[in-house]
Amino acid sequence: MARQLSIGILQLKITLDGIEPPIWRRILVPSWISFAKLHKIIQRTMGWKDCHQHSFASDGRGELKPSAEKTVLLGHLIKKEGEVWRYQYDFGDGWDHTITVEKTLEPDDPKKYPVCLEGARACPPEDCGGVPGYEETLEIIADPKHPDHADRIEWLGGGFDPEKFDLAALNRRLKRFRL
Repeated sequence: MARQLSIGILQLKITLDGIEPPIWRRILVPSWISFAKLHKIIQRTMGWKDCHQHSFASDGRGELKPSAEKTVLLGHLIKKEGEVWRYQYDFGDGWDHTITVEKTLEPDDPKKYPVCLEGARACPPEDCGGVPGYEETLEIIADPKHPDHADRIEWLGGGFDPEKFDLAALNRRLKRFRL
């Protein structure tokens, strides 16, 4: 049976849907932050640049109105461990994320949050065309003989390692985040 949520720290697993092997992050965030702040944390955690619109939705409650994101706290809507939320970023490319509430924890030190515990793989580049465009990009950069290889490498700023995930660098970025 899922534990009811008390005010505290949420352990969330954020998985980018439709990509294998998966791209994911496990983070700790306070339940007393707004969904607007969670959006900013997800942007930093996943590696997005916050250039596009986004939305949150719950399987049980439907979509959160964008106007409510600044005032609704996570603890107001997230009621138990095991809950699943959806986060979509860039409606054109359609980057869908599954957010699973894995655990609720007692606060340890508010200065430590948000923090990423672990994760896997690099976030796809912005504006690459969603999952199909990302898969095509990976094929092109893996084949130096592909006619678009040089152009794609240049577009990526000199290269891209889809397996790279630097937990220490990510947590340095998150440390600068103001709750």
